[in-house]
Amino acid sequence: MSGETQADGEDRSRSDRTRPDRGLRRSAELVGIGATAVVAVGMLGFVLLYWAQDLPVASELYAAFRSLGRGMDAALGTNVFRHPIMWQSMATGVLVGVVAPLVGSFLVHREMALIGETLAHTAFAGVAIGILVTSATGWNGSLLLVALVVGILGALVVQWLTERTDAYGDVPIAIMLSGSFAVGTLLISYGDGLTGVNIQGYLFGNLAVVTPQGARLMGALSLLVVAGVVLTYKQLLFITFDEQAARVAQLNVTGYNTLLVVLTAVVVVGAMQVLGVILVAAMLVVPVAAASQLARSFRETMYLSVIIGQLSVIGGFAVSIGLGLPSGGSIVVTAIAVYLVSIAASGFSVTAISAHG
Repeated sequence: MSGETQADGEDRSRSDRTRPDRGLRRSAELVGIGATAVVAVGMLGFVLLYWAQDLPVASELYAAFRSLGRGMDAALGTNVFRHPIMWQSMATGVLVGVVAPLVGSFLVHREMALIGETLAHTAFAGVAIGILVTSATGWNGSLLLVALVVGILGALVVQWLTERTDAYGDVPIAIMLSGSFAVGTLLISYGDGLTGVNIQGYLFGNLAVVTPQGARLMGALSLLVVAGVVLTYKQLLFITFDEQAARVAQLNVTGYNTLLVVLTAVVVVGAMQVLGVILVAAMLVVPVAAASQLARSFRETMYLSVIIGQLSVIGGFAVSIGLGLPSGGSIVVTAIAVYLVSIAASGFSVTAISAHG
């Protein structure tokens, strides 16, 4: 006589039905991540070829890339892909679509979404400082480098304030947000007319803002962010879901928190070129929010958010180029559209996210 009850049989039957579904989901995720990786590597390759186009082998590959662009224009009836500046902008956007959701996955689950907006405003103050330095000294360096330095310093200050003050919740972050933007506004007003810099491009995002140096910087920063997340994934995951237990286990919680906010600052500065200061935080949050509607684990959330981020960037670029609209708004609106679709697809319910794969 079998010891299996009717409930046991039903549980086993349910498990048998869900196993193919789980395998199908995993296969679809791997295909999506693989395609995203191919596109990202291709964009990194273009940035590298553009930089080294005068070298013998690189010049031939660069010429082949340009021929591919002309062929795409001929096939699509456009006049976009033959221009290197558009490939630079698209490369920067594609890389943003990878690293922003990657870091944002930790921020959203730690309820730190506001930190992205704060560091964006801090980076804006960095751009303002760079403009003043340029006008006063004639320095011809990259404003993004100044913004990167100021953004990282701002991230360290935010972390220090959070650890050392007794303010409630995200009060230090809110103070830093408003204070850094106020400083940037004052500096921009003080130096108004001293340079020909298009400050609106940094505020709202503009494909023309992306320079060869900016694209190379975004490429280097993307590799740094991906390496940082991969090497510290387990520690960041532990802190994200149980910071108290991580402290009991004598994990360097402060150090890993600092690493996370610094990586966020790095992503924000790179993304500011195509998204603008005002909208850059959206790419840290919206793709992750959309992925959370569909995912069943943190790993799955991270994978899906990167895929959704990539779709948002590519779709946003298509809208921006086709209708002549700002790139930042186009990308964010596309991301929100995907988010609304994900809500409908999930049946308006959110399942609890597991820390396991």
